[in-house]
Amino acid sequence: MRATYMYGAGDVRVIIVPDPAIEHPNDAVVRVVRSCICGSDLHPYHNMPTTPEGKSMGHEFVGIVEDIGSEVRTVKKGDFVIAPFAWSDGTCDFCREGLQTSCRHGGFWNAGDVRGGQAEAVRVPLADGTLVPVPVEENSPLIPSLLTLSDVYGTGYYAAVKGRVGADTTVTVIGDGAVGLMAVLSAKQLGAQRIILMGRHKDRTDLGREFGATDVVAERDAEGIAAVRELTRGDGTHVVIEAVGHVPAYEQAIGVVRPGGVISRVGVPQYESAPVGFGSLFGANITLTGGPAPARAYIDTLLPGVLDGTVEPGKVFDREIGLDAVPNGYHAMDNREALKILVHP
Repeated sequence: MRATYMYGAGDVRVIIVPDPAIEHPNDAVVRVVRSCICGSDLHPYHNMPTTPEGKSMGHEFVGIVEDIGSEVRTVKKGDFVIAPFAWSDGTCDFCREGLQTSCRHGGFWNAGDVRGGQAEAVRVPLADGTLVPVPVEENSPLIPSLLTLSDVYGTGYYAAVKGRVGADTTVTVIGDGAVGLMAVLSAKQLGAQRIILMGRHKDRTDLGREFGATDVVAERDAEGIAAVRELTRGDGTHVVIEAVGHVPAYEQAIGVVRPGGVISRVGVPQYESAPVGFGSLFGANITLTGGPAPARAYIDTLLPGVLDGTVEPGKVFDREIGLDAVPNGYHAMDNREALKILVHP
């Protein structure tokens, strides 16, 4: 079958690899109907060392169950399923606490002998805990929105939940990528009356306004901080969702958070340390939270709104390509020519 591999910074190829097969009784094999390129995929695209053997790519996919192991009980052949970006057993203490990304027996796609979703098919470990069957056909117009439940919608919702967003909170979202836009949508769903989106790309911030942003701040750094402070009478906002992962975005979050507020980080950090001392977080009683979102924990909550059309998170996909064009898709996203790219086999 065809699958996407990265061999170093900027070097993405679609190659032929062996078809996946059942290796353990709790496995399933899923034929990929749609996958996508994630903003976090651009981090290795920028800095991955040359790797002769390559690394499989893709951590978001939906598809059809083609085969199951002898112990799989919750999905069957022919089911349309959503695969969260981490696989998990659903039974350990962390899973029961809604933290599937820390599952004692789980893991992440593209690690060890588990390959990724930018491919024609995937072997899914711990299928009962991981896969979520959905009663739709593989040609359903809901598929783009269902795919967001694999990662970006759940991540944006998690960021808002961890930030304790509610009707009495003001919110700043830093970053107009797919996760930032999903955080705007989620903050609106959780009742926030004022949501400030910090982003510079008008097509994206216009979608942010559609999702619920009340204000857009295009400025960055000190100018951006000043603009948010001006909008909030000098206070900043109760919640800041940092959906970028770079130090300037984190410093911006510190600059716009209200005393006693929360910074919720879901942008994958591209740094090892950041200010947390008296002058940054401690003195103003700021809470720092976030991390890899346990997307599986939120699928059941968010799925009904997608199925009934109340929300359309799939609007973050602004381009669709075939699997063979994935290398060009990475280039397009890196050049900000596309917000998020949908991939079909």
